[in-house]
Amino acid sequence: MAKLTKRSEDYSKWYNELVVEADLAENSGVRGSMVIKPYGYAIWEKIQQELDRRFKETGHENAYFPLFIPKSYFSKEASHVDGFAKECAVVTHYRLKTSEDGKSIEVDENAKLEEELVVRPTSETIIWDTYRKWIQSYRDLPILVNQWANVVRWEMRTRLFLRTAEFLWQEGHTAHATEQEAIAEAEQMLNVYHDFLATFMAIPAIRGIKSANERFAGAVETYCVEALMQDGKALQAGTSHFLGQNFAKAFDVKFLDKTGKQEYVWATSWGVSTRLMGALIMTHSDDNGLVLPPNLAPFGVVIVPIYKGEEQLNAINEVAFEVKAELEALGIRVKYDNRDTHKPGWKFAEYELKGVPVRLAIGPKDLENGTIEVARRDTLEKELLQRVDIAHKVQHLLARIQENLYDKALTHRDDHTHVVDSWDEFVSVLEEKGGFLMAHWDGTSETEEAIKAATKATIRAIPLDGLEEEGVCVFSGKPSERRVIFAKAY
Repeated sequence: MAKLTKRSEDYSKWYNELVVEADLAENSGVRGSMVIKPYGYAIWEKIQQELDRRFKETGHENAYFPLFIPKSYFSKEASHVDGFAKECAVVTHYRLKTSEDGKSIEVDENAKLEEELVVRPTSETIIWDTYRKWIQSYRDLPILVNQWANVVRWEMRTRLFLRTAEFLWQEGHTAHATEQEAIAEAEQMLNVYHDFLATFMAIPAIRGIKSANERFAGAVETYCVEALMQDGKALQAGTSHFLGQNFAKAFDVKFLDKTGKQEYVWATSWGVSTRLMGALIMTHSDDNGLVLPPNLAPFGVVIVPIYKGEEQLNAINEVAFEVKAELEALGIRVKYDNRDTHKPGWKFAEYELKGVPVRLAIGPKDLENGTIEVARRDTLEKELLQRVDIAHKVQHLLARIQENLYDKALTHRDDHTHVVDSWDEFVSVLEEKGGFLMAHWDGTSETEEAIKAATKATIRAIPLDGLEEEGVCVFSGKPSERRVIFAKAY
């Protein structure tokens, strides 16, 4: 089993090695696209299942819309198409043919599409064209729809999970009768993401809104949850957009209100993607491999027998299967690895690399003494526990691990959040320490662009929980009403 590069030596290399060595994903034969392997997909399924449950709790239903979008749809919302134009993959033909010499395959120029199709980078345009057919009256509202899908954004620089040409995500698209309802929906979904990250992924994120420069193309307001990775860079963990009436006007989606007056519909969209897998890895993992929060792990406990010969294995099997059944009765997912193809030490290393929260080891002496060795992945601590009531002890341990991972990530974020009051301080802290920089900004796009050009730092969020505080912009010296969060980002 390969040894990982240390994070302190090369964080990017460590990340790439970990994704591959932990069997999460690998590069495919298509440039910039990935194969998500079964173990990695099992984690994504846990994310998907929990979010889907929360979406349905808030009244949303799942639907599916086409992968291909007529190019003309994008031209209807100018700011939207401008935001995605450089990343769009376009289908121009619908058939291939064998070359005249029969040795190769080429595009059939007689099979050119009448209208070119864009492979969806996001679905606002195709969905709002559809909603025009669904909505006539206030009685048809609200529409609360979510879609689980893949999207394509033709990225030039790619990295597994963080930025790929094709990725998996969910995108909610809702339609409302009033501005207030749409804003409430956008804020509600932001809070769903924020709570999910905290309680399920053990990631403390900051809720905020994006600056105009960082806003989603076509949105009136973009709400975001921003997380801080171990290397001091920010990662956008989810966004929720108040779209106003922009898409309704672009696609002529109107409804008769209760007074009989025609009005344009109000809209939101919101989404998270397999980028959350990158957030998970870079928030919790260490030089030994992946570290998974119990709520997210494909299995929370692995049991490994230590034995010599079939007789010892049979005796250990009896106890191990009993323990497995007790844990599963408490809703804990368990794997018992009694394969005879690998030694216990190899298995220990494998499950440490894969981030399994708790490992139980049972050997002949444990059978004699009524004990089980318990190892926790987050701290790498081991202890011998009595076999009696082991299931409840492990259940409580898993809860402590979940809490510890959140507390550790929160401490890291707090320790790497810096208040800066001058340009010299801004530059030096960003280069020497990284992290979140709480700084005054004069509110202009020009200043934001100048700071980005000089340092590569962008405004990650204007915190929703921040207090107004008069000051002066660290760059321009002009008046400022509050601090915002700057950081370098993925």
